[in-house]
Amino acid sequence: MLAQTSLLSKMVYALVSTILLASHVAGQSCTNFGTASSSSSCLCPPGFGGSNCSEPACGGTIFDGSSRTLASATSGGFPNLTASDCSCSSGWTGTGCNVCSTSSACQTAWTAVNGNASVSDGLAAASGVNDTLVCNTQPTVYAAGELSCQVNNPTLQSLFPLQSDLNILRTYNSSLSPLHNTSGTLLSPNGSSAAYAQLFYAGVEQFSCTASPCTQSTSSGTDTWTCSNLQCACFEGTAFCGGVPSLNLNGTINALSGTLTVSCDSSNTCHFQQEVLNNLFGSSGLALQGCVFGECVTQAVIDSSNTNSTSTGSSSSLSGGVIAGLAVVGALLGAGIIAIIWGSFLQRAARNKPFDGGAAGGISVRWSDVSYFIPPSSTWGPSIFSRRRETNGEKTILDGVSGSIGPGMLMAILGPSGAGKTTLVELIAGKAKSGLFTGTITFPPLPTGKRPRVAFVPQTDVLPVFLTVREALVFAASLRLPESLSEERKVAIVDAVIEKLGLEGVAETRIGATDGTGRGISGGEARRVSIGLELVGCPDILVCDEPTSGLDSVSAWRVVSVLKEVARGGGGLFGAIEGEKSNGRGVAVICSVHQPSSRLYHAFDSVVLLSHGRALYSGPGGLAPAQHFKTIRDAEVAQDSTSEIPEYGEGYNVADYLLEIASVAPVGLFSSSRVMETNINESQDLNGPSASPTADEKPVGGADVEALSSRSKPSQSDYATTFFTQFLVLCGREWKIIRRDKTLFFTHVTAASILGVFCGGLYFHTGITIAGFQSRVGCLFFLGSLTAFSSLSALFNVVEVRSLFVRERSNSYYSPTAWLLSRILFDVIPLRVLPTIIVSTITYWMAGLSAEAARFFKFLLILVLYTLAMTLWNFLLATSFRNGGIAILISALSALYQMTYAGFFVHLTSIPPVLRWLQWVCPLKFCLEALSVNEVGSGLMIEDTLQGVPISISATVIMELLFGFDPNAYYRDVLVLFAFIAGLGLLVIGMVWYKVREQR
Repeated sequence: MLAQTSLLSKMVYALVSTILLASHVAGQSCTNFGTASSSSSCLCPPGFGGSNCSEPACGGTIFDGSSRTLASATSGGFPNLTASDCSCSSGWTGTGCNVCSTSSACQTAWTAVNGNASVSDGLAAASGVNDTLVCNTQPTVYAAGELSCQVNNPTLQSLFPLQSDLNILRTYNSSLSPLHNTSGTLLSPNGSSAAYAQLFYAGVEQFSCTASPCTQSTSSGTDTWTCSNLQCACFEGTAFCGGVPSLNLNGTINALSGTLTVSCDSSNTCHFQQEVLNNLFGSSGLALQGCVFGECVTQAVIDSSNTNSTSTGSSSSLSGGVIAGLAVVGALLGAGIIAIIWGSFLQRAARNKPFDGGAAGGISVRWSDVSYFIPPSSTWGPSIFSRRRETNGEKTILDGVSGSIGPGMLMAILGPSGAGKTTLVELIAGKAKSGLFTGTITFPPLPTGKRPRVAFVPQTDVLPVFLTVREALVFAASLRLPESLSEERKVAIVDAVIEKLGLEGVAETRIGATDGTGRGISGGEARRVSIGLELVGCPDILVCDEPTSGLDSVSAWRVVSVLKEVARGGGGLFGAIEGEKSNGRGVAVICSVHQPSSRLYHAFDSVVLLSHGRALYSGPGGLAPAQHFKTIRDAEVAQDSTSEIPEYGEGYNVADYLLEIASVAPVGLFSSSRVMETNINESQDLNGPSASPTADEKPVGGADVEALSSRSKPSQSDYATTFFTQFLVLCGREWKIIRRDKTLFFTHVTAASILGVFCGGLYFHTGITIAGFQSRVGCLFFLGSLTAFSSLSALFNVVEVRSLFVRERSNSYYSPTAWLLSRILFDVIPLRVLPTIIVSTITYWMAGLSAEAARFFKFLLILVLYTLAMTLWNFLLATSFRNGGIAILISALSALYQMTYAGFFVHLTSIPPVLRWLQWVCPLKFCLEALSVNEVGSGLMIEDTLQGVPISISATVIMELLFGFDPNAYYRDVLVLFAFIAGLGLLVIGMVWYKVREQR
């Protein structure tokens, strides 16, 4: 506090000299901005005379001109009105007796100088039916009027405790003023509109100013004069201008320039405004009290001016910032409306396309010489991007595996753990893989490169927790079936799937967490729901990764039975829909199975046995594999009397026998090319003619495998529905979730209300002292910091739903952009914007911030923009890192960094230049600056006492000195925050598209 007191004391006692560089206006031969006449004397503004206009009038009237009595000089060498004991004539008032107060005073003064001469003689266009000279005592000027005010600013009084007065001559049209022909009088430098001002301290003139040209406007009872080309000149040696060396304002006053504004209202209060003065004394400038107005003018001029004038009280122009803001809002609304119209048009067009769901199935799968390698961690280089096989340090997962399956067949891929089962089914399903692979995968009778509908059921069930079984299936059907299919038929398909999967009893039950942390359906039911999510899309091929894993024998048998029925029926599964007929085309179903029971094993039509990444058998199921290996064993025994292949016992589970063989994996089995050729041919016989490879499908050694993920990147054509439909369906799901899981919403709202009351109570009715102003900025800083930390929940929400998004995206449910927009809509508005508005509104009015409605909404705008920026920043972290802990750590550290560079804890100019640039990438800095500028821009004045000296100074000065904020930076900060939002938004979209994807 002592440091602050010392700083503010220096500011008070130096005042404006710390703001402007001193510049000196050259001395003039005629002071008070008089003009040299042909007689080597000076034409002076009314109320001044002498050889160089440096002597103020003392008594008399403004019509006396150059013959007017002047104030005498004191011992200090400067004319002093107070020491000269000047007294005004009847009807005249103000400092120097220049302001008329009655019409008779004007008439008497005119007659005393000009006799019976007409007042309108020599005045341009001044003649009228009423040439009576009157005294206009209103702020509005018709020709040339004087005003005289007292300057009672506490800050100035603490420095200069005696009486200060300010006289201003405002000339609107000098040709209409009776002073026009007064000898030695200057109303304006070149006949145009002008203003002359002189400040007196204890009766001695300190400095004078002039500005020209000027405009006059009247609005809501306030008369405003705005003049250009302001110039001021100090009288060196006076109290203000060097008489007290420690308080020398000479350089500062001489440097005043730009635009001068004088606004006066009917309460005899005026404001002398200029950029430097506004920064010092508030947006209203230097306040003037006890003002008196007086203008001797003919009644004809007043009548003519009132007749020709138009009222400006009801019209006002919009500022550039408001226009820009309205333009941005209008552009955003227009873009949104256009997007909705275009989306509706595409949606309607899509609904007119025919539905080909009945044509599902009838596709075979053939894979030849498929190999898959994982490069060592140190070989991230050209080999990965060129997909060339390099054997040095590689880990082989699959090595030359071949096989095939026809439509209507159910295949089991067997093998011990680590044999490569999951890798093979993922390659067949076209999942993105991080390693290198070679070989070919084709889908007869489709031409090479043509993509069928391949459904993939992963080993882990990733399901929407808060949806019921039926809602989850309807959601999948809405996105995976063409839009030309009516909602009624989609619901019928869902009902058929529920019936076939035996899920009627849990159809209306919420799925719940499948990891055991929440109540819901059982594991077997969850497995069937995962299969159902793929079946509703009418797939050509169904691939399941260990569909029976973790299930009891009854649940496992039910799952396999459903898969077998799907394989046999294919499109017939949907033939239960009224109006649909089964096409009799089967679906190829491929399952990796770890250790099936005997009953499950015999349900499969064909078997592929893997061991150490190689295929030991590929052919019919049942007892055929056992007979095959018995033949090989008998041949080996006949040759060497021994064999590493175990003997099959009658009644023994064939699956267990095959796993036993795969576990020992005799070398002779790997080297026997006859085994693979024989089994491929056997499988071809089972598949029928449609599975026979054509000339184009012959495997090419060493060629890259044509897995689905490597053919082309996802595009809108890969999705069954349009973008607009995807967005609407996703929004429907988000709305159901937010209605059912109200915990997060109510927690945010409750916490916002409590924190709002806490913060409002902490800063309740903040004062306007120096300490109070620091508390105001502290309150704004608290709100910004609270926003930064509360947005952490947005990061967790994305991490929580990431796995579900990855699964649904990999199966082409929807576009990542549609998902991101729905997440932003249902996360940002209820969980970010609404709590921000609640806590900000409570705090704003409890803390007693600016009561202007416009300031309040500008305050809310900044906080909402900052909330959006922080939400997108946390979205970016959540999508950039798979590990949520790392993302949360970086988010927390970034919030601390922002608090450091916001400008509250440390003055930004005191930071070393090597680190100072970091402030430009700190959103909280722009947020706090805009909030502070918005608050002080309301004209906030600091009223305090330092060491017994009262001060009254603009909060803008304190803000600049303590925090270094630019008082004109509000709209710049708004644009910067918009830039942060746009930049982070694009980064999030890019990260979701190219980073948050399935990678196995």
